[in-house]
Amino acid sequence: MSAPGDPPAVEASVLANLDARAREIFRRIVDSYLASGDPVGSRHLSRILPISLSPASIRNVMQDLEELGLVYAPHTSAGRLPTQQGLRFYVDALLDFGGLASEERAAEEAGFEGALTQATTLLSNLTHGAGVVVTSKDNVRLKHVEFVRLDPERALAVLVGEDGSVENRVVATPAGMPASTLAEAANYLNAHVRDRTLSEARDEIARAREASRGELDALASRLVDAGLASWAGAEEASRQLIVRGQANLIADLHAEADLERIRRLFADLETQTDVIDLLHRAENGEGVKIFIGSENKLFSLSGSSMIAAPLRGGDRRLAGVLGVIGPTRLNYGRIVPMVEYAAQVLGDLKRSR
Repeated sequence: MSAPGDPPAVEASVLANLDARAREIFRRIVDSYLASGDPVGSRHLSRILPISLSPASIRNVMQDLEELGLVYAPHTSAGRLPTQQGLRFYVDALLDFGGLASEERAAEEAGFEGALTQATTLLSNLTHGAGVVVTSKDNVRLKHVEFVRLDPERALAVLVGEDGSVENRVVATPAGMPASTLAEAANYLNAHVRDRTLSEARDEIARAREASRGELDALASRLVDAGLASWAGAEEASRQLIVRGQANLIADLHAEADLERIRRLFADLETQTDVIDLLHRAENGEGVKIFIGSENKLFSLSGSSMIAAPLRGGDRRLAGVLGVIGPTRLNYGRIVPMVEYAAQVLGDLKRSR
């Protein structure tokens, strides 16, 4: 579950020396933190542990955990909270990721029949975090293409998506190109791109031109290539970020410090660039990636976490990344399978189109 580039986890040899009692105490500390955000004291632990231990014995174990860097005391005489290193160990080594409840699975399947925006909103509502998704505009299905002459050596290539989006790019044209060539190129593209994504359209046009090399004259062929190249070049820099449910992040604040953390996170989300870069890190490989706190520069000030999974469409091609952002005390055991299943459902929908 660790994300690429994460700092080294707790030494395996040290962890091997943690006996069952220490692991159970640590697990209870983390579970309580994820549920309430509050420190856990030895007296409370002595009442909830499945084994009989005195508060004094528990304090000795908690001291050992603190020396390992797994927990810390926020105040003198306070209980313990997990460190970010402790959370990483908990997620990687101790947490069991269960499946989704039947009602949660049904809610996702019903809600994800809509657009990515609706899916992101639904995931936010189910997890009580901020839902995020990044996708390339290459995934928009195309509706219409047009070429408009600007001057004797330039034309405006206009691409209209089924979602109403419009992409305009200026392309060079051979001097003296007649208006009929612009119309021929547009007609040819419209016959092959409708209801397809840009990548699908490029593949279809390549197949069509291979099958019938004489279908376009030389000038129209050059214009088609110029239009496709301009849109393809633009898609690399046109990653679309959707964020929904930011209000969920301020619904459970415990202190003024929490408010400052959320303010910093909102500022990060508004810049978008770092969020997109972080989501790109989740594109590699399969399955869910978990980013905790200062493991990534984006969250070094806000102390937040993100759970993300890649979206894959037809031919297992990468179509984007879906995730949830929240405090480090996210309910990882519940949210990880939600994100994983959401990515699977959206990928299946894309492959079925």
